Amino acid sequence: MPKAGCSKRALPLLVIATLSLTACATAPSRPSIVCPPVAAYDRAFQARLADEIQRLPPGAALERAMLDYARLRDQARACHKVK
Repeated sequence: MPKAGCSKRALPLLVIATLSLTACATAPSRPSIVCPPVAAYDRAFQARLADEIQRLPPGAALERAMLDYARLRDQARACHKVK
C-alpha cells in the first residue's frame, strides 16, 4: 500500500520537473533560406540556344524540359530577391 501513496506524490513532481525543463528550451531560430544559383548566359550562347530550340521537331520533349527549366530559373531569381 505505501507504494500507491508514493506514486501519487511522484506524479505531480514529475509533471513540474518536465514543465520546468521545457521552459528552458530556446526559441526556434529563423529558418535560413538557401537559393540555388542562377547561371548567366551571354548573348551569343542565348542566340545559339534560341536557334537550336527553333529547329526542334514539333512536340519535342526537350521543349517541355526547357519550359520547366525556365520556370525554375524564375523561381530562383525570386528567391534571391526575397532573401
